Amino acid sequence: MVGVRAAARAGAGTGLREGTRVRRILTMFQITENAGKLIRKMTQKNGFTGGGLRIGIKAGGCSGLSYVFAWEPEPKPGDIVCDGPDGARVFVDKKSYKFIDGTTLDYDTSLVSKGFLFDNPNAKGTCGCGTSFSV
Repeated sequence: MVGVRAAARAGAGTGLREGTRVRRILTMFQITENAGKLIRKMTQKNGFTGGGLRIGIKAGGCSGLSYVFAWEPEPKPGDIVCDGPDGARVFVDKKSYKFIDGTTLDYDTSLVSKGFLFDNPNAKGTCGCGTSFSV
């Protein structure tokens, strides 16, 4: 498991044009080796060399809030950009980040189920499917 941080500045390696502001903070969001490998595999498969996985939070689901995902070629201005193992990158908007700060992102590769797993200390309750939570 590797701790991650937000990108320091726009320019080389961030996927943003020079002069674009990226928020610099020390994050407590972690990405496991399994999750990092899948993120790199899928960004390469989608042709997003400097891309990553966008994680957001939206209202809805069994417990009130749901995780949403998208593969994106680059972060949006103002995103928190987290770097993980194998060069994996996760993009999170500031509003969503407050719900996932301290979370560990894993990827389950068992025969029974496959998918991202969140160990989110902010979640007070979760639904049975694991994609929805309450705070």
